[in-house]
Amino acid sequence: MDLPRIGLDLTEKQSAPGAIAAIQRAEARGVPMIWSTTGRGAPDATTIFAAAAAQTKTVALGTAVVPTYPRHPSVLVTQAMVIDQLAPGRFRLGVGPSHRPSIEDALGLDMGRPLDHLREYVTVLRGLLWEGKSDFEGRYYSVHTSLGQPARVPIYVSALRQRAFQLAGEVADGAISWLCPVAYLRETAAPAMRRGEALAGRPPARLVAHVPVVMSADRATMLAAARQVVGGYARLPFYAGMFTDAGYPTEPGDPASDALLDHLVVWGSDEQVHDRLAGTLGGGIDELLVMLIKTGDPLGEEARLLEVIVSIAG
Repeated sequence: MDLPRIGLDLTEKQSAPGAIAAIQRAEARGVPMIWSTTGRGAPDATTIFAAAAAQTKTVALGTAVVPTYPRHPSVLVTQAMVIDQLAPGRFRLGVGPSHRPSIEDALGLDMGRPLDHLREYVTVLRGLLWEGKSDFEGRYYSVHTSLGQPARVPIYVSALRQRAFQLAGEVADGAISWLCPVAYLRETAAPAMRRGEALAGRPPARLVAHVPVVMSADRATMLAAARQVVGGYARLPFYAGMFTDAGYPTEPGDPASDALLDHLVVWGSDEQVHDRLAGTLGGGIDELLVMLIKTGDPLGEEARLLEVIVSIAG
């Protein structure tokens, strides 16, 4: 199937039945792609997608992302195979190292060097999914097994800074950014991916831009809502470093500035949201992952955003 240009993020914490209902609503409206994150306090995205795959026909499904450290790649492969069999050609598997507070502080797992770990993880995933076997020895993984039938599910990785985007170009089918300013993606991330592709001799990887949206024309409403959802990321060292690289100097522990939120968040009338989202595509950005930040009318705002997404998707 042709890969979509835009999709909806389903990261909001909700029950499994609620998530499946939201996926069904999106498909009924014509939304081509749903992304979801696996994280603390949220139902497992791969399990939800397996259930949703059996209850939908057209919508594509992608994880953005499954944290690598808590789940052995061979286990994740068996889960991906289920979704691929239930929804052939509709699933993309996004993985990433997550963050030290979530992995080391909360789970007690040593992250070591996250990008080295991610490289090994994707190497094992690629062998098991695409070839049906792995014969790999590394620092983090020693995997010598065969799963038989391949399932050539596209593999995406999370990326924030140049080395991560270059790694995506080297080993993955795409990079999933999270809260990266658009200019940074075009001027820094996309060229880094091209370097990685050239080093590895791989075909072009897709760059997916995460874009938070507030369906309000009132700036104060946008700032208040966005700060609750986005503000916490600025306090994490990985994100603070990326924001600084992008021209928005931020110290770990500081909240997101108004200037940063103005740049990151798409907001305004429905027409303004449409035009700004559509204008984000191109210049190295292949696809949008749109996250609705809800304010006073959750279902109404969702319905309006779905209309915008469908109109851009064509």
